[in-house]
Amino acid sequence: MSGLSGGGAQRRSLLLARGFVERGCVVDVVVVRDEGPFRAAVPAGARLFVLESYAAHLPVIRNFKGWWVMSSVFALARYLAVERPHVVLSTSIPANLAALWGRVWSQTRIPIVITTNLNLTKATAKWGGLIAKLLRWLIARAYNSAQAVIAISRGVAEDLMTVTGIPRERVFQIYNPLDLDLVARLSRETIQHPWLSTGASPVLLAVGKLKLQKDYPTLVRAFARVRVKHKMHLVILGEGEERARIEHLIRELGIENDVYLPGFVENPFAWMARASVFVLASAWEGFSNVLLEALACGCTVVSTDCPSGPREILADGKFGYLVPVGDDIALADAILAALSAPSPREHSTARAAEFSFDVAVERYLAVLRGVYALRKEN
Repeated sequence: MSGLSGGGAQRRSLLLARGFVERGCVVDVVVVRDEGPFRAAVPAGARLFVLESYAAHLPVIRNFKGWWVMSSVFALARYLAVERPHVVLSTSIPANLAALWGRVWSQTRIPIVITTNLNLTKATAKWGGLIAKLLRWLIARAYNSAQAVIAISRGVAEDLMTVTGIPRERVFQIYNPLDLDLVARLSRETIQHPWLSTGASPVLLAVGKLKLQKDYPTLVRAFARVRVKHKMHLVILGEGEERARIEHLIRELGIENDVYLPGFVENPFAWMARASVFVLASAWEGFSNVLLEALACGCTVVSTDCPSGPREILADGKFGYLVPVGDDIALADAILAALSAPSPREHSTARAAEFSFDVAVERYLAVLRGVYALRKEN
């Protein structure tokens, strides 16, 4: 992994690591940097291995995540050559590339299983035509050397095969694991905030990094429309490079007294359990852990119908409201509809229960064991 900062991919990887340890696997959690709020979430019984790449700390590189992750290639190659793990599981585009290139430099034949978290077409489109095509070519060339690819939703899997040409038999679709017991326990923790007191106005909640992908400007504009018709508050849990732009828009719309941006919060589930509506405004996703977690907390959810994940999680709108991407009017209308007709709590939690942690862990292990068995045969 890139590191231990807050994020859905990191949360999923550490949850899987815990499941692997519980099933008797020897697990190394290999990171480029070891700082971040998820350091405490590294499971007991797993070894935290920090690559300590010199290049990752260079002034030109250290401020760009993709660069400093990929700059760890040589440090990762040393790890592979010395430690000789049976199989490597990587997550995120930079970490996947580092793992695949690191194996080349290590001169080993260790099987590598990469994880695809995003719609590659959408994720690369922001760079523009020629650069986007170059990135897709680079990703396709590297990814084809992986022994297997795990895609976190059907939409991600279909897009991956289109972009890279990887044959279907090497692509496995596995939904992200959800630890229902953990979510239930953390959702019961108390929060001291006046907006959550009895009789307070409803709270609209969003959770995720403050970055372009999450399209918070559309959410903020939608909230401003809702607020004209219905008194309520907006809480956005997360941190990122788009904070200044979002705060400027909030001030511009004159809604700063009704919006709260506390940054990264270690326990978002307590907020989810108390929010009136959970909203996801993303322009694209791979799966959207937070949408599933909100359902597990019994929250009524509204989401953009972005590629990929939300439509699959919400079963074509059966378990929540789906609206077009970037449409603040439609998003505001759906939020108002959710306030007037909230989903029954048991309806939401029953859907979340279908995404079992144990099933996901076993499916991951089946893929990992499968590629290792093929490596031994050859």
